[in-house]
Amino acid sequence: MSGPSTGTVYLVGAGPGAPDLLTLRAAKILEGADIVFHDALVHPDTLALAARAEKVPVGKRCGRHSTAQRFINKRLVDAAGQHSIVVRLKGGDPMLFGRAQEEIAALEAGGIRYEVVPGVTAALAAAAELSTSLTQRGVARSVALVTPRVGEGEPPSEWARGLAAVDAGAIYMGVGQADEIASALIAAGKPPTTPIAIVENASLPEARRVFATLASLPRFGRQFAGPAVILIGPQYRARAQVVQDSAGHDADPAVRRAAGSGAG
Repeated sequence: MSGPSTGTVYLVGAGPGAPDLLTLRAAKILEGADIVFHDALVHPDTLALAARAEKVPVGKRCGRHSTAQRFINKRLVDAAGQHSIVVRLKGGDPMLFGRAQEEIAALEAGGIRYEVVPGVTAALAAAAELSTSLTQRGVARSVALVTPRVGEGEPPSEWARGLAAVDAGAIYMGVGQADEIASALIAAGKPPTTPIAIVENASLPEARRVFATLASLPRFGRQFAGPAVILIGPQYRARAQVVQDSAGHDADPAVRRAAGSGAG
């Protein structure tokens, strides 16, 4: 797109954590960046690719002080008037739960050139961590990606109803609301015995994973403090059968019993 500024803003996906999961395009743009506005959880080795850039933290973390979105929007527009290559570096993929649309709207209103560079989202990294497909023929043919978090002043979300209507799904930014998530999904029609998996720090050496059931989600959810994704679907019952605790994994005994009996 064209605009009066000489600079271009790149909304870049940093992926789920591991620096070598960046796309080649993302790495090349970072290497040439003049300034990088980055999320809180971007890996230091990813930021190091932008060796000559000014680095500005603008991350948002639940329960912690964070940068107002309107301020980020303004900084991006202003930076495009001062620099050739401006990067907004977001965890995962910019277009999924990343408020990219607000930044795009601000850039378009300011007549700023921009480009979106996709990244690997956390649900895909978590599926890879578990060696378990998000979709499986005959088992899970529909998938929903949801978050229970609602911004201040926004209307209530129907995320639970949407997730209850599909075969499988991934819940972002949800471990801190494990009790509410379990209650909402059970009320929406998901059986308490529905298998789930929780993956923390997907793609990183310190990744942790637990197999459980929807009923036991509150108990297991409290064990995770880092960025985590909750996966839900029938495929995680079968996968729990082959998980070994000695490999750093865990499983709810109820899932193991169901897996061993072949319960559906």
